[in-house]
Amino acid sequence: MAIITKITTQQKNQDRFNIFMDYGKGEEFAFSVDSDVLIKFHLKKGMELDEFSLMEVHYHDDIRKSYQLAIQFLAKRMRSEKEIRDYLSKKEIEEPVIQEVIHKLNDQKYINDEEYAHAYVRTQINTTDKGPELIRIELKERGIGEGILKPALVEYSLELQVEKAAKIADKFIQKNSRDSTRILKQKLESLLMRKGYSYEVIHMAINETDMIKNVDEEMEAIRYQGDKIQRKYSKFSGFEFEQKMKQALYQKGFSFDLIEKYLQEIEKS
Repeated sequence: MAIITKITTQQKNQDRFNIFMDYGKGEEFAFSVDSDVLIKFHLKKGMELDEFSLMEVHYHDDIRKSYQLAIQFLAKRMRSEKEIRDYLSKKEIEEPVIQEVIHKLNDQKYINDEEYAHAYVRTQINTTDKGPELIRIELKERGIGEGILKPALVEYSLELQVEKAAKIADKFIQKNSRDSTRILKQKLESLLMRKGYSYEVIHMAINETDMIKNVDEEMEAIRYQGDKIQRKYSKFSGFEFEQKMKQALYQKGFSFDLIEKYLQEIEKS
C-alpha cells in the first residue's frame, strides 16, 4: 500500500494536480491527475491506495487527457470519428482509452459522421473544383461509410457538376490552344477524370465548350508543334526526315491531310 503525502496544483495548468506518495521509502512524486479525476476518486492527503486503485486512477486520467487532446483537435475544424481515432492512436494512446473518448464525444454530439459528410461535401463544392468521385474517395479515407456517403453526395447536383467541369475545360483549352483537337480532348478527359468527374459529366461539359478548332486554328497548332519537331530531327533529310515528321505529328493528334499540308508548306519555305 502507498500513502498520499501531498497534493499540489501545477503552476502551468491549474486543472491538474501533482500527487506525492510514500511507497515506504519516503515522499516522492508519483503522478499527476486532472481535477475531475481528483474529485472522482476523492484523492486527499493520508489516503492509502493499493495497486488496483492506482491502475484505475491512471486509466481514468488517461481518458481525461486523451479527451482534452481530442477536443483541441476538434477545435480547429469538424472531424470524422476515424480522424479522431487515428489522431489519438498516433499519440500512442491505447485502444480502450480511445474507445472511451469516442463514446464520450458521441454522447456529447461533438462528433457526427453524417453531419461531417454533408459539411465536407458542401465545403468541397464551394471551395474546390473537385468532382463527386474524388470527394467520395476522400470521405472514404476519413472513415465515412457508403450509407452516409450517398445522401451527402446528393447535394452535388448534376447541373453543378457540369458547370464546374465546363469551367475547368474552358481554362484548360485556353492554356493548351497549341495542341491538336484530338490531343486536347484526350488531355482534358484525363484531367476531368482525375478530378473526379464521371464520363457522363465530362461528355456534357466538353459539349458546352468551344473545343473544335477551325482549319486556320488547327494549322496554327501544327505549325507550332511542327517547328519544335523540326529542330529535333534537323539532322535528318529527305525521305527519312519526312517519315519521322509524319509519325511525330500524327502522335500529336493531327490528321494525315493536315500533316501533308504542313510538310508541303515547310518544303516551299
